Amino acid sequence: MLSIFKTSARINPNIISMRYSNLFGKTSKSVQADADSANAKLLTQGGFVAKQMAGVYNYLPLGLRVLNKIQNIIREEMNAIGGNEVLMPAMTQKASYAQTGRDKMDVLFHLQGRDESELVLNPTHEEVVTPLAQKYVFSYRDLPVAVYQIQNKFRNEPRAKSGLLRGREFNMKDMYSFHVSKADVDEYYEKVKEAYFKVYERLGIGDITVLTYASGGVFSKYSHEFQTFAEVGEDTIFYCEKCCVAVNKEIIGEQKNACPECGNKKLDERQAIEVGNIFKLGDKFSKPFGFVFKDSDGQDKTVEMGCYGMGPSRLMGALVEVFHDDRGIIWPKSVAPYNVHLVSLGADDNVKQEAEKLYEKLTAKCVEVLWDDRDASAGAKLADADLIGIPLRLVISKKTLAEDSVEVKERDKQKAELYKFSSLFRTILQ
Repeated sequence: MLSIFKTSARINPNIISMRYSNLFGKTSKSVQADADSANAKLLTQGGFVAKQMAGVYNYLPLGLRVLNKIQNIIREEMNAIGGNEVLMPAMTQKASYAQTGRDKMDVLFHLQGRDESELVLNPTHEEVVTPLAQKYVFSYRDLPVAVYQIQNKFRNEPRAKSGLLRGREFNMKDMYSFHVSKADVDEYYEKVKEAYFKVYERLGIGDITVLTYASGGVFSKYSHEFQTFAEVGEDTIFYCEKCCVAVNKEIIGEQKNACPECGNKKLDERQAIEVGNIFKLGDKFSKPFGFVFKDSDGQDKTVEMGCYGMGPSRLMGALVEVFHDDRGIIWPKSVAPYNVHLVSLGADDNVKQEAEKLYEKLTAKCVEVLWDDRDASAGAKLADADLIGIPLRLVISKKTLAEDSVEVKERDKQKAELYKFSSLFRTILQ
């Protein structure tokens, strides 16, 4: 029943665990005045993030560990479908946006260089990645190819809100694919759909996340969003239980209130959080840059494109919205900042010694441990453990030592149990 994840990487065990007394960023009982969502409140109180200004956050050590784990899950699934990871600049020349007609977007942050050149902070990277790919793609033999990055984006949102769900600076995985034909885009597009659902499954939200038809804008009749059911979600979707897909409220009218796949008109209205989106771009960006390739007959053809977005920081916020209770966060095991929250209670030297032995033993086995070694009350330590939300809590006290045991409690369960030291590792290292 109980299990914790050991890291699969060969890393220095001294850097995978942490004594709470050494941790930068601590829990807080106060709530920021404008915390308008569970993730804004709990991530700040739990010491995961610290607000810099509206829509901009510092990621503290606990928060950065969660963010990195989400990023790595995404990275592994993008690599599995042939994605090539790159890192593109955060800013670029405004002229590139003028070339595609997007220089008038109201979300652009504008900068001016020393030479009075006009620059922008990228809200997306089509204007960067298209000419970049153009440097290396000349023939049909060079296609298809897909590149992605995980990097911060900047959007001058008129109203940043809901913590990490809508920010002015946010972390984003954006992937772009380049193809010889629309049919080739279609084929890769389906692979990306499958990869996205693998990500959500690994994050623990696979069973509450649905493919959602949304407006395709200038690119195609439809784009697709991935929406996670949540009562606090800012999107309204209409869900078809027959097909397990949904339609965004923005296009439900033109759909005549029917499922686009089966025509079912008995759709269930739900609130949801968007956790990803994918588009078929066609030649929207390749054409303005004159991005062509030589086909097998030596003729110039315009490259077809697709783009695929998923925000690790937004996912972090969404996970908190879905997985929390009145005591704090309940992290899925795959992205929790640590696997085990070890708590030693009381000032007894023997308790501290036994806790340190267990901490070192777990760390030596590459189990990620946060040890609350502070001189604080039992109530404060246990409340902080609930707030932080690490999946497994181990408590050592004079009471447990009297029975040669450790108290073990899973964060999402009500009941704690005692396990003998002799059987502890056999139980939790499954």
